[in-house]
Amino acid sequence: MASVVDICNLALGHLGDDATVSSISPPEGSAQAEHCARFYPIARDVCLEAHEWGFATKRADLALLSTAAPPGFQFVYQVPANCRNIVDLIDPNALDDYTYHNRGEQWRNSAREPVPYEQETLDDGTQVIYTNLENAKVRYVFGVTDTTKFSAQFTDALAWLLAAYLAGPVIKGDTGMQIGQAMMKAFVGIISQAKTADANSRQRSRAQSERTPSWIASR
Repeated sequence: MASVVDICNLALGHLGDDATVSSISPPEGSAQAEHCARFYPIARDVCLEAHEWGFATKRADLALLSTAAPPGFQFVYQVPANCRNIVDLIDPNALDDYTYHNRGEQWRNSAREPVPYEQETLDDGTQVIYTNLENAKVRYVFGVTDTTKFSAQFTDALAWLLAAYLAGPVIKGDTGMQIGQAMMKAFVGIISQAKTADANSRQRSRAQSERTPSWIASR
């Protein structure tokens, strides 16, 4: 898998820059390394927040806070550390993510409405979730920094976005702006393909897990 330095050099290559960097943490001393150190974390986090990537999605119990909930909500939970983006809340009593409870009854709905919630920040800086779901669990995208966890398509998209950010400071002027726009256009197309591939992969896995085993179906 590509390292941070590999991704930075791939981005520079997209710009036609012959320079290569050997370290951005700390920057090795070249202008390119300084620019990569500044823009790489931003590009990475933008890509992470763009989709619920399988490699960056996890679930966890939510910590209940004693803070008073605003009108319309019963519970206040703390947002998990390193959370980049909340995907949804999960009913802890459900048999799976697509089975829900109401008044002791269960029903399955593959197109179900998500659990309502609101995310805000308290005066002390604590990020919280307001909801009416008791003992809620959360599925969320976390801030992956280990590039060996990235999918190949995510890495490719990240390099194009980083190239878009680097175009201005590396090339400069109107030419840098034009090339930056071209890099951004390429990024939009590539990350769209990456998101589709990631979603399709997880949908196939889900469909397979829900399929009735042949030994049961034959009964």
